[in-house]
Amino acid sequence: MMLIAISNSKYRDGNTFTYRFALIGNGLFLGPQILATYFLTYWVVPRFLFKKKYMVTLTGFILVSYLICVLCRFLIIRVAEPLAGTSPKAFETNREIFTDLPKLLYVYFFSIFSLAFVFMFIKLLKDQLNIQKHTLTLEKQKVVAELRLLKTQLNPHFLFNTLNNIYSLSLMSSPATAPSIARLSEILDHILYRCDQQVVPLSTEIALLDNYIGLEKLRYDKRLQVHFNKRIDQEISIAPLLMLSIVENAFKHGVGKDAGTPFIAIDMEVSESLFIFKVVNSVSYNRGNQEGINEKIGLNNLKQQLQLIYGAAHQLIIEQTDELFKVILQIDLTMKKTYEEDTLFIGG
Repeated sequence: MMLIAISNSKYRDGNTFTYRFALIGNGLFLGPQILATYFLTYWVVPRFLFKKKYMVTLTGFILVSYLICVLCRFLIIRVAEPLAGTSPKAFETNREIFTDLPKLLYVYFFSIFSLAFVFMFIKLLKDQLNIQKHTLTLEKQKVVAELRLLKTQLNPHFLFNTLNNIYSLSLMSSPATAPSIARLSEILDHILYRCDQQVVPLSTEIALLDNYIGLEKLRYDKRLQVHFNKRIDQEISIAPLLMLSIVENAFKHGVGKDAGTPFIAIDMEVSESLFIFKVVNSVSYNRGNQEGINEKIGLNNLKQQLQLIYGAAHQLIIEQTDELFKVILQIDLTMKKTYEEDTLFIGG
């Protein structure tokens, strides 16, 4: 119907011409539309949006659009109409085809480029969705790699300290050596076979802490006081090894060579909306004025893991005085669904 409208009315000679002209013209009209679509999508848009060549793009767009419209009009008048049964008249000169700008603009340009603009919009939308999907995939891969790297840093760090403890007991032929190995076996079983998921039941992490505390207490006499208090209203899931990192730092930096009466107080509270894990320990005299414990490897890794896994759903508070060191981890359980379904939370 569009082709009939843009043809010269003097050439219409009954239904036969109209049918033939529409049939032939539609096929010829499709070529300039495809050409305009590819030109607009793959030449104009990339240079205008990405290469920022505004003047060159605008000039090229005007020139090529004019040539495409001229080509389309030439095909309609010089090819479609003669094949439909009407010869071109002498007054329809090539000069008029090239210079009749109002008809080229208002009839041919909008007829040709309307389809091109629709296709361009769909293509841009599809490309944007693909870019977002690709970016999201890269972010997921990056986070998974970072979490794995942090875990490989954490586990050897803990194992190194624990093996040193058992080695010291063995040198003294201590009867506590065998129980220490048994506890270490349970800890390794948890780390190697139960921590390959993003979250694990809180009860398994509590068992891990109990084993670790029992293992560490074997190294010290009764001067070390360790209290582990739990107030748990419900079972929850939590990212593995986070609490172990906090407790490990309390033993390593708050007990080690303290000649006084060191202590570690651990409190865990789980309510319907909040998980709180608090560790307070005395500060070793030989470490009190040195580099802050919060800058140690274990807590640095802890901060990064918490940010990657929980984001805004967590709060980590670290306080240090001359005598005490305190770490408080709070996780907002009302945001549980958000961070478990977040793109950062990927299994494996």
